[in-house]
Amino acid sequence: MAEKKWYALRVFSGKEARVKAHIENAIKLQGIEERIGHIVIPSENVVEMRDGKKKVKNKTFFPGYMIIEMILDSQTEFVVSNAPGVISFVGPKNQPVALRENEVRAVLGKIEKSRETEIKGKVSIPFSVGDPIKVIDGPFNDFAGFVEEINEDKNKVKVNISIFGRPTPVELDFLQVVLEK
Repeated sequence: MAEKKWYALRVFSGKEARVKAHIENAIKLQGIEERIGHIVIPSENVVEMRDGKKKVKNKTFFPGYMIIEMILDSQTEFVVSNAPGVISFVGPKNQPVALRENEVRAVLGKIEKSRETEIKGKVSIPFSVGDPIKVIDGPFNDFAGFVEEINEDKNKVKVNISIFGRPTPVELDFLQVVLEK
């Protein structure tokens, strides 16, 4: 039996989950489950602040694309490429070309890193002590200041902002501030 390889699919942006469900359904109906492995929508969970509350949102980092592990033959190619929402395989003249191992590892690694971050509850820190920031959420919305201290364990940052012309230290969540450009 041939070896499964990874292929990239171009699909309608925003419809990735629906396309994946259609392909999985078609695979079952055709009885070719053993020739098609994983179907992956490259996405990560992103923590955002909305109205003072943390919200976890699943964000696709390659909108309009998904990768599929399969043994390429005429039947699997037909089932996948004719699923509703699939535009084409990624490759010259829309012909399927297997992805290189390092490309697949990079995508799957990014997804895995996102899951690890979610488990630990950590948020990436795009700033360091002394950086100018702008408050984007909470009672100090639209205030500007400078980072004084970073507490990674609590996902908090101490910021020195000017209130009534006086520098005032305020502790905020990482998600309440952005790097001032």
